[in-house]
Amino acid sequence: MPVDPQLLEILVCPACKSDVELVPLPPEECAMLVERYREKFRDEVPDVREGLRCSACNRVYPIVSDIPVMLVDEALPAAR
Repeated sequence: MPVDPQLLEILVCPACKSDVELVPLPPEECAMLVERYREKFRDEVPDVREGLRCSACNRVYPIVSDIPVMLVDEALPAAR
């Protein structure tokens, strides 16, 4: 089940409070994130395909198995 569009409308970057937009992630970043979150999922492989990019600071917050991970420490680097 994809992220609820109504949820996407109200989410903002936790670092700078700017709007975020849905973006596809490159396969190598998806693979890295799957490995990072694998231990948090018991009998399931995490699904990572997209993220939410901040329009101001360019941090990208991954969406893992349809759950946006809106933690500054878990964001992909701003240099993208």
